[in-house]
Order: sequence, then structure tokens, then C-alpha cells
Amino acid sequence: MIETLNALAEPNRLRIVELLREGALPVNAIVERMGLSQPLVSKHLRALSQAGLVTVERHAQQRIYRLAPGPFQELDGWTETFRRLWEQRLDRLDRFLAGKE
Repeated sequence: MIETLNALAEPNRLRIVELLREGALPVNAIVERMGLSQPLVSKHLRALSQAGLVTVERHAQQRIYRLAPGPFQELDGWTETFRRLWEQRLDRLDRFLAGKE
């Protein structure tokens, strides 16, 4: 989980993840959309891959990247515990403001 959060904390990596939410992309398309150099994009993709956030498939000379669902499902499960906590607190606040507590 910490590795996932660390990888996503870097703004360019988060932007790459947001691009890949639309679907798999080759490196050159990511480079174009990001407006960064190919070596820098490759560096970020390598970090995302090492964190398990993306997978890569090789098609001839191209490398196609896509999101790996596992780490994002784990992150969703972790944030869900906070969501429930805040829903309970907000429900209590609603009751208090309505004069029922």
C-alpha cells in the first residue's frame, strides 16, 4: 500500500495513471499527451511498473501500458474504511443539527 501511495504522490505519475484510465496506451502516445521527454516518461512508467500499478505488453517495437487493477482495488478497500467512518460522523452531525441528539 505504501509503495502504491508513494508512486501516485509524484504528479507526473498520477497524470500517467489518469491517462491510462481511458485505456491502454503505447509509450509514444503517453509522451505526446504528457508533453515530456521519452526518457522521463519511461522513468515514470518504470516506477509505476515496479509499484505494480501498470503492466506492459510488447507488440513489435512498441510497449503498451495499461493499469493493473489489483493495487487500485486494495487502495479502494483501504479508503472505504475512512468513508464509513466519515459517513457515521456526518450522520451524527445531521441528527445533532436536527435536534435529535
